[in-house]
Amino acid sequence: MAQAELIMPKMGESIMEATILKWLKKPGDKIEQDESVLEVATDKVDTEVPSIYAGVLKEILAKEGEVVKVGKPIAIITTDAAVSKSEEPVSAPLAATSAPVAESKSVTILTSNGNGHTAPVDFKSSSRFYSPLVKNIAKEEGIAVAELESITGSGLEGRVTKKDILGYVQNRKLGQTIVTSRQVSSAPLVPASISAGDEIIQMDRMRKMIAERMVDSKRISPHVTSFVEADVTNVVFWRNKVKNEFQKREGDALTFTPIFIEAVIQAIKDYPMINVQVDGDRIIKKRDINVGMAVALPSGNLIVPVIRNADQYNITGLAKVVNDLAKRARENKLKPDELAGGTFTVSNVGSFGNVMGTPIIMQPQVAIMALGAVQKKPAVIETPYGDAIAVRHKMFLSHSYDHRVVDGALGGSFVRRVADYLEKFDTTRGI
Repeated sequence: MAQAELIMPKMGESIMEATILKWLKKPGDKIEQDESVLEVATDKVDTEVPSIYAGVLKEILAKEGEVVKVGKPIAIITTDAAVSKSEEPVSAPLAATSAPVAESKSVTILTSNGNGHTAPVDFKSSSRFYSPLVKNIAKEEGIAVAELESITGSGLEGRVTKKDILGYVQNRKLGQTIVTSRQVSSAPLVPASISAGDEIIQMDRMRKMIAERMVDSKRISPHVTSFVEADVTNVVFWRNKVKNEFQKREGDALTFTPIFIEAVIQAIKDYPMINVQVDGDRIIKKRDINVGMAVALPSGNLIVPVIRNADQYNITGLAKVVNDLAKRARENKLKPDELAGGTFTVSNVGSFGNVMGTPIIMQPQVAIMALGAVQKKPAVIETPYGDAIAVRHKMFLSHSYDHRVVDGALGGSFVRRVADYLEKFDTTRGI
């Protein structure tokens, strides 16, 4: 019999740690190769971790709720097959990478008190759990417990993660104090009134993350929204003409979304300064066009998978990748990398019957477009014999952009260009 370590796998280029949500197996359980053993959460997605070995789960090294770095052991599996030397567990006892919630000893760290001196900080006085990594960063940056407690955590049960504290440190150095619900502000929040019969619903982890990111985006980016009404009659007629053929040939539905995304991609090529990100006082002009598409989940939450190098797809390719990402998003089967790297986002509010909206930018992007519902409307059209009133298919495009780097001329011209591509859609094109 041989023993093998199950390690926390790499789940994306920017993901360095994950929180263990739930063990699907217990010690003594038999495990098949590629069978899911546990559920983990990163700052991007919840996912299951499969075993690369077949055998019996001998020991769990990291408890539920613990934050574990990528590459660290989380369990030991007894296998029948021989394990290569590089895969054998070390002879020294293995331990979980983060301390348990209930610590038996007081941890004291010296931090600056603002007068050039250091003062001891006793983490035992805090009711919150902080991982050793977060404590070390707090020590290095001179963050006292009272200040640490003011940081809103995005981890399990509101824990402060490495990303949370590093983001706080960055804004702290810029002299920007993030006001959170834990801090005292000059205008304190009015507490909610609770009456008999009211139902109290605790936010889940994803909803808390969404709330924090939306507040951060409004704080970081001065939002401006421009609106254009587009005549999409040509698009509607063309789709109606080819959708059955597409369904029969590809075994997939042809929705409006890939057609609208194609127009957005064409406009980005015309106005590449929309495809940028802000890093302090630098503007990063992105080479790739990676389009995020907001997807509503059955839980009511929202997730944004990313179509990487979206400009490399034709309309058929876009239709298939849009359908695939949307389906797997609703089934919670997306990979972490499929939620990262977006450079521009599209939100289809028309799918809920909304005619327009004022979407919030996905940081660090600088723009997002909401697609309204397609409606039949009477409209004045020009004909060779003069103006006439006809029934046309129309929709509103709502373009929110970061006014730090996108002025009204660029933001307005961009959304107008998207509408132009839709209005001039070639109804003779093939599929």
